[in-house]
Amino acid sequence: MEQAIVKADALIEAMAYIRGFRGKIVVVKLGGSVLDDAGLQRQILTDVAFMETVGIRPIIVHGGGKAITKAMNEAGLEPVWVQGRRYTDQRTLTIAEHTLIHKVNTPICKTLEELGCNCMPLHSLTSCVLFAEPLRLAGENGRKIDLGLVGKVTEVNSKVLTTLCDDGIIPVIASIAQDRVGGKLNVNADSAAGMVAVAVKAEKLVVVSDTHGVRRDKDDPDSWISSLNFSQIRQMIQDGQIAGGMLPKIEACLMALEGGVRKAHIIDGRIPHSLLLEIYTEKGIGTEILKDPSPANQSQQIGPSVA
Repeated sequence: MEQAIVKADALIEAMAYIRGFRGKIVVVKLGGSVLDDAGLQRQILTDVAFMETVGIRPIIVHGGGKAITKAMNEAGLEPVWVQGRRYTDQRTLTIAEHTLIHKVNTPICKTLEELGCNCMPLHSLTSCVLFAEPLRLAGENGRKIDLGLVGKVTEVNSKVLTTLCDDGIIPVIASIAQDRVGGKLNVNADSAAGMVAVAVKAEKLVVVSDTHGVRRDKDDPDSWISSLNFSQIRQMIQDGQIAGGMLPKIEACLMALEGGVRKAHIIDGRIPHSLLLEIYTEKGIGTEILKDPSPANQSQQIGPSVA
């Protein structure tokens, strides 16, 4: 009986969030272990299915870095990294495209269908909704560093995405974009998710990763921070507290907020039902990122203070 009452209390706590987010679009970026572990992947997709069932309109964006590296190694290719980004020649792009579509996107869609959801795979072999230009990094003396067939997302076909969401279909987007002449470019999935969130005017961007969120000390799990705003994030970047693999996730979150998304979150996909805990409970389990406090922002809040 006591366990049943606890479950009922949890549902009551979630009710305000369920009501407040009904009809809203939430972009979920999948990365890290959830793409490599079938059990974790099914767990997080079960959360997505629940969200869709209670009225949220989810959009999934995914990468596949580890799977691509594994496929390259199996093909006898050694990945080349430039300032933390994978140099992509034509052979690498071919492997990346095949891996993202057949090893990542297809299993995600299959699992969602098994969970009773309607979904649509969106990638370079179906309907590409990401459009990009070649990415060049800044080098010494103003020199631009060539990354090969790596792109920066500049445009998103929001009409296709919102139409699918309106029809009760979950878009599942692989991080391969199209350039202006119809070529293909490998793009960062975090950045792509941020651009998608802005384009569809999402309520939230949730980045699912292998970390509980932002830490004051990256090596100390107990230094996890539950909520940060723009100014605090910028200071932590300046102080070197946010760096490495966390930086592109943070930059995607900031880009989304600057583009009108109300909140962004970074959560650990290895925690059971982390997506539901972050969205439908007051405390959450990751780090939420908000714009700097203002009366206007506070008046637009849905649900309790850490929705």
